Amino acid sequence: MHKLLAKENAVMGDPAATPQPRNGLPLALAAYTIWGVFPLYLVLLNAVNPFALVGWRIIWTLPLCAAMVAVAGQWPAVKAALRNRRVLLWMGASSVLISVNWLVYVVAVQRGYFYAASLGYYINPLVNVLLGTIMLKERLGSLQWIAVGLAAVGVGVLAWEAEATLIISLVLAISFSGYGLIRKIIAVDALPGLTIEVVLLALPAAIAIAVAPPGSASFGSSTSITLLLMGAGVMTAVPLLLFAAAARRMPYSALGFVQFIAPTIVFLLGMFVFDQPLNQAQLVCFVFIWIAIALFCTDILRRGNLARRGLSRL
Repeated sequence: MHKLLAKENAVMGDPAATPQPRNGLPLALAAYTIWGVFPLYLVLLNAVNPFALVGWRIIWTLPLCAAMVAVAGQWPAVKAALRNRRVLLWMGASSVLISVNWLVYVVAVQRGYFYAASLGYYINPLVNVLLGTIMLKERLGSLQWIAVGLAAVGVGVLAWEAEATLIISLVLAISFSGYGLIRKIIAVDALPGLTIEVVLLALPAAIAIAVAPPGSASFGSSTSITLLLMGAGVMTAVPLLLFAAAARRMPYSALGFVQFIAPTIVFLLGMFVFDQPLNQAQLVCFVFIWIAIALFCTDILRRGNLARRGLSRL
């Protein structure tokens, strides 16, 4: 993996070799806040078939990305990535992962599985930690390992009592963790990368729209639905661009610290806006996850304080 990264960075240009802003926190905060409130947008499109909805998200993201690439003058970066076979294969993998994530998330929201969606993105940062340790050789502290263990217990409780919704949570967590990892290690900037992904997904999206069973609403059935489907491109592109840019500027395990914003918003929406019942197994699982999060965040803050003290002594 490390040899591949070195080779790709040499071909595409190693970001570490050129000066660039490193503070990804504001970008991550914005991305996760948008994702947190996104169910409020999706429920307005509940009458649209989920495959068609994801297809239209992709189709309307493409012209937006193309316009932004043109304005930013980043077509050379897009062309360079497309000419690099290994990079293109990795971008194909990231495209598959994010499309799976979108589809499962839309289905979860349409069927009212807000807690399952929320849990998926609570688990996601802990999967990030494991991937960062295994693939990127990032070191974990003892509190982080305990946090991962507690999260595993919580997932185990849910697997015992509510395995159907657990599948939704695990697919969301694993697909987005894999996507984030690829976007971190492949030396393609946020906007060119997303543009390539939607280009690769454009044909499958068109096929999905064509063959999807008709819902009670579809593109062109009303002005409001049509505008909402077009706007889904903006709601898709903006947070993904912010996230991809943040992932390039932050340690991968630390990125999960901010991610808790989105599932917390989704959890609160499910409880207070959509009045979803919370069963005992889900509650127990969330308690374990929240304790794990508290330990995880405590460890990150402790490490940050130690690092600042070390710098102040230099």
